[in-house]
Amino acid sequence: MRLSKLFIILITASGFGLASCSLDEELGSTVTRAQADSVIKVPALLEAAYNGLQLPYQDQSNFWALQEMTADEAVAPTRGGDWDDNGVWRALKLHNWTPDHTYISNTFTNILQLQFLATNVLSFKPSARQAAEARFLRAFAMFTVLDGWGQVPFRNPGDTLLNAPRVMTSTEATTYIIGELTEIIDALDENVPAFTANKNAARALLMKCYLNKGAFANRQAPTFDPADMQKVIELADDITASGRYSLTNYFDNFAFNNDAISKENIFTQRNGPGYSTVRSGNAAFCHWAPTLHYNQDPSGWNGYATISDFYDKFEATDVRRGGDYPGVTDRSGLKVGFLVGQQVNASGTALKDRKGNPLIFTRELKLQETDPNTLEVTGIRVVKYPPDMTNNETKSSNNANNDYVFLRYADVLLMKAEALLRTNRAGDALTIVNTIRTHRKASSWAAVDLDKLIDERGRELYWEGWRRQDLIRFGKFLQPWQLKPNDDPKNLLFPIPTRDLAVNRNLQQNEGY
Repeated sequence: MRLSKLFIILITASGFGLASCSLDEELGSTVTRAQADSVIKVPALLEAAYNGLQLPYQDQSNFWALQEMTADEAVAPTRGGDWDDNGVWRALKLHNWTPDHTYISNTFTNILQLQFLATNVLSFKPSARQAAEARFLRAFAMFTVLDGWGQVPFRNPGDTLLNAPRVMTSTEATTYIIGELTEIIDALDENVPAFTANKNAARALLMKCYLNKGAFANRQAPTFDPADMQKVIELADDITASGRYSLTNYFDNFAFNNDAISKENIFTQRNGPGYSTVRSGNAAFCHWAPTLHYNQDPSGWNGYATISDFYDKFEATDVRRGGDYPGVTDRSGLKVGFLVGQQVNASGTALKDRKGNPLIFTRELKLQETDPNTLEVTGIRVVKYPPDMTNNETKSSNNANNDYVFLRYADVLLMKAEALLRTNRAGDALTIVNTIRTHRKASSWAAVDLDKLIDERGRELYWEGWRRQDLIRFGKFLQPWQLKPNDDPKNLLFPIPTRDLAVNRNLQQNEGY
């Protein structure tokens, strides 16, 4: 049997528990398990698991959208006939989704597919390090499901697909993930590229587990055990002690060559046309393609924007707000960060929209834009990942070499500052925050509290896929903000998709849906 045929069998096993047939039964119809072990190469299965990160995290309508569009950082307004998509984007911003919301349902399935692919590696005699990498990827997927839905379907390697997977509660899943990550750290390598599961990636994910532990247990009234906060601090110190990371030029962390020049990235997904057969992904789909106007270089889809209230959180000197970026601005006129005002090309000539009006991105924004004279220009745009303007494929098809960033050192430092603040060590927390702010050319603070810290996390980590989780942990997700009115506590969790309830009787619909 050819390897590609085996992959088809494995990958179409309907996501991690939605299949109607047994993998053993399917394999048995053509090849024995012993034969499969000799044909399927564990490295290839592990690569398939790494590739499984792409769809749920990098696709613009998957978990990134669920974390950012539901928060105060991103919005996809309907622009005339563009970006309506049956109202799915407005539902995310207004928090009026249902169990049949397409993006919520698809994301749930795609993350469980990643979980299946990672678990599948463990069935084929991996080495200790291969097993540790697969278990990290599985833990990462489980953490995402826990974050979004509060209950996690789970199978052990070798479990038959004939039976529905058992479902872990929030507390069970948190305990399991912490145990897994703790157990595999010693088997993971430290001196590997960021696009490979590594010791510090496991430590950083553990930090998020301990930091969110009380929020996962009770999202309406999160608690923060001092022992858990101390774990966060100790893990941060272990990461720092590795000597691998330091604060660097902000947008270098997201550049097309960020695998070479970033000093902050801890865990990423390798991207780009040059990696079309291994760990391929496309950061453009989640960043500049949906946000840029059709007439910009590179051309975009004229959709995503941010709200002016979030933009106003930045000081004018803060480099995170954006500006020129070498190799991008000089070649195309495109700046990075937040784009507001008149847009120009490489020669400085003012760009126009498709009707010939000046392409001036405005602060004003509605969820449904109807004025044909302004609908293409409303909303401040965001370019977090500088595109590679020397690559013709980037310019013609939005393919991206930028490795997609999951975990980085500045986040580790801010998590440590938060743990210090929550255990009454505000002075130590302030030192960390001011170190970051000084490096980003923002003014130093005389004091820090939780309200200031959640805003600083927003400034440092905007559009990186953590905002919803952060707002829930800080008790702010249900508050009204620009374009979003008052809220319902049920929205602290996403609904279990209707189709998943139908095939797994162990799942229970979250309260309120």
